[in-house]
Amino acid sequence: MAKTVTVFGSSRPRPGEHEYNTAYSLGKKLGRAGLNVCSGGFQGIMDAVSKGASETNVKVIGVTLNIYNAVPSMYLTEEIKTNSLFERLKNLLELGDAYIVLQGGTGTLLELALVWEFMNKNIIEHKPFACHSSMWKEITAIMERQIAFEQRQTGLIKSFENIDECADYIINSLK
Repeated sequence: MAKTVTVFGSSRPRPGEHEYNTAYSLGKKLGRAGLNVCSGGFQGIMDAVSKGASETNVKVIGVTLNIYNAVPSMYLTEEIKTNSLFERLKNLLELGDAYIVLQGGTGTLLELALVWEFMNKNIIEHKPFACHSSMWKEITAIMERQIAFEQRQTGLIKSFENIDECADYIINSLK
């Protein structure tokens, strides 16, 4: 059975913008490696990664939230509708065999922190976990210092500024 990569990121980027194109390339690369893709299922980075993956005929799952008046990505092969943010987050975590965090705001920060905390506290098993962008690289470096100070496990998340290196890390980790 094919493994699934849950991708987190902003709903804001539009087709043609750098962040959208980056997510599209990621989805395509993951799909070519035979990996299914899961996201929050709406527009922006979620749509872009879904579009890229859908062009490779893998499963493209969107975990949507009924409280948003948003249109799901047209590239989904499966939509899981949820009624609360907590239910949505639970599904996104449970479906992922690995996680990638792309550019985003506070919602994406919440998702990054949730995966990190759950792995650090052994609430979920340790899985390949990567983030992409200089912003996340800075944030995770600061947090790694704090985690080390607290004598907790460091190195659970890998940071990349190159999307191909990020994808390769996840693909190779899931082989």
